[in-house]
Amino acid sequence: MTLLTFFELVEIRTKLASLFPFVIGTLYAVYYFESFNGWNTLLFFISMLIFDMATTAINNTVDYVKAKNSDYRDKENVLGREGLSVRNTTMLIISMIVLASLLGLLLTYRTNLLLLIIGVICFVIGILYTFGPFPISRMPLGEVLSGLTMGFGIFFIAVFINVPEDALASLTLTWPRFNLDGDLSAILAVFLSSLPLVLTIANIMLANNTCDFETDITNHRYTLVYYIGKPVAIKLYAILYYSVFISIIVAVLVKVMTPWMLGVLLVWPLVQRNIRLFTAKQDKQETFPLTLMNLVVIHVSQIILLIVGIIFS
Repeated sequence: MTLLTFFELVEIRTKLASLFPFVIGTLYAVYYFESFNGWNTLLFFISMLIFDMATTAINNTVDYVKAKNSDYRDKENVLGREGLSVRNTTMLIISMIVLASLLGLLLTYRTNLLLLIIGVICFVIGILYTFGPFPISRMPLGEVLSGLTMGFGIFFIAVFINVPEDALASLTLTWPRFNLDGDLSAILAVFLSSLPLVLTIANIMLANNTCDFETDITNHRYTLVYYIGKPVAIKLYAILYYSVFISIIVAVLVKVMTPWMLGVLLVWPLVQRNIRLFTAKQDKQETFPLTLMNLVVIHVSQIILLIVGIIFS
């Protein structure tokens, strides 16, 4: 397997969906909690990236094995097109998951036992997203769980590993007793600040499933779009983007986000234009990239404005 084929197998170009929650979460820890830990951040970044690549590889492998559409299996899926062995791909996936798990255990040792619980939940959702008898990606839960796991989960962990134990939450175990302690106001602040990421990442899945609606049916994938229909899915697509900007305004008003973040409203005309183009035509090659463009312009703006907020706070 060449490096380029590996990058295609793990769809390296899609890793922005996990990179943005990581970067913005880290910056938020610096802004709101005034705390940063370089080694923890590095360990989490490597573990997160490896696991994200593993889950994407699982997705492509499962789609190849379960494909009912022969044209998709042999010409579109990377395993069929590049002649990759399912056995070798599976071994690669297992290796990546093991390495990500070991890094996660090291990070737990450096922080708090609660991270292990959160990490296990994220790992289970990530693996079951495309693997098992009832993959989440083939059910109407894909958008919700991908948004929450990546948008909130990664953001929360990025904050958690950078702040003192008593800033968010902690779990202590003294057998046979355990104690879970936390600051609900801080957790709610983190959740509200992560909402733009939750919504934009959910919209990537929604846009992808809307574009692949007909192909998914031939492959027996019954996603949210199948149950609500394309017209409603397109309306929901727009509503999620409207909610992104509303959540930013609310976060600023309740003072859990820097006032500079209101500058994100300046990209609204571009986002609105892309919504209009996607509403008119749902095509994987032509209009789906507009969803990725929206993700980039919204969250690059957030990163810049958070840095400004840190400097001038």
